[in-house]
Amino acid sequence: MRGNARRDPARPADPRLVDSFGRVATDLRISLTDRCNLRCTYCMPAEGLDWMPRDEQLTDDELMRLITIAVRDLGVHELRFTGGEPLLRRGLENLIAASAALEPRPDISLTTNGIGLARRAEALAAAGVNRLNVSMDTLRPDRFATITRRDRLSDVLDGLAAARAAGLDPIKINTVLLRGVNDDEAVPLLRFAVDHGYELRFIEQMPLDAQHGWERSEMITAGEVMERLRESFTLTPDPRERGGAPAERWLVDGGPAAVGVIASVTMPFCGACDRTRLTADGQIRSCLFARTETDLRALLRGGASDDEIADTWRYAMWGKLAGHGIDDPGFLQPDRPMSAIGG
Repeated sequence: MRGNARRDPARPADPRLVDSFGRVATDLRISLTDRCNLRCTYCMPAEGLDWMPRDEQLTDDELMRLITIAVRDLGVHELRFTGGEPLLRRGLENLIAASAALEPRPDISLTTNGIGLARRAEALAAAGVNRLNVSMDTLRPDRFATITRRDRLSDVLDGLAAARAAGLDPIKINTVLLRGVNDDEAVPLLRFAVDHGYELRFIEQMPLDAQHGWERSEMITAGEVMERLRESFTLTPDPRERGGAPAERWLVDGGPAAVGVIASVTMPFCGACDRTRLTADGQIRSCLFARTETDLRALLRGGASDDEIADTWRYAMWGKLAGHGIDDPGFLQPDRPMSAIGG
């Protein structure tokens, strides 16, 4: 549901993106497109989805105006470009370079499926990408083709190697284990990551699929992941402060290698959440699982000032709920799938 953020008079006169539970959003997740060149079974149907019409998508100028407002006026200091698949967005390197030129200079990261990364990693690093997350759920080509419905594992592996050669650091691999599909690969995946200098992060499968077929009983939990890893590795808690990071990090065999586990469902970290989300069509979401959105595109195209847009964004985040409520009996999955929200 889209609408305008309610102007709650209880909101303090704080220029940052504060909410009523004392959290401050400093990390902006920016979806550049809802399109993707894979068809992962836990994300979308084989035939894909009805993609967003081009005229509904924010233009580069509109996008940069909102990013500028976020960094200059709202205290955002981390930008993560996501999708869909962000490498499908034309002019991506120009958007990154323009974002890197902002003052104060934000930390810039990119989440990608790795298709096409091999030929662009150097340009992305030169444009200003600091960190990279690559989604990869298996080391077996046959399983990769089954999960993604595309035979492209070699492209992802080449992309990872190119990113490392371009000097991007850290490079994280995001993995979802699926029961009966790839849940026997927890140990091989971690060995691969440690051997190649990547940081593996296991993510619990979340109810964000377009088919609305998620079943909690079928999800591989963070606890199960840890049990499997401990059969082959000694894992000790990372002593560094976690802050608002979604992953709980563990040192592998004493370090320095580490593995992260994101238990979004079984051990939610909503109390420390520092994220605000912008969809490719200009909607602000206060939570990945939000059922409502605040329309900034209408303000952009309706002649609103930067101050008006910033104020609307502030009130949108002030109304953020305490948690995502997956365990609540009345939980409803968002209408938009992950590919349209952005990771």
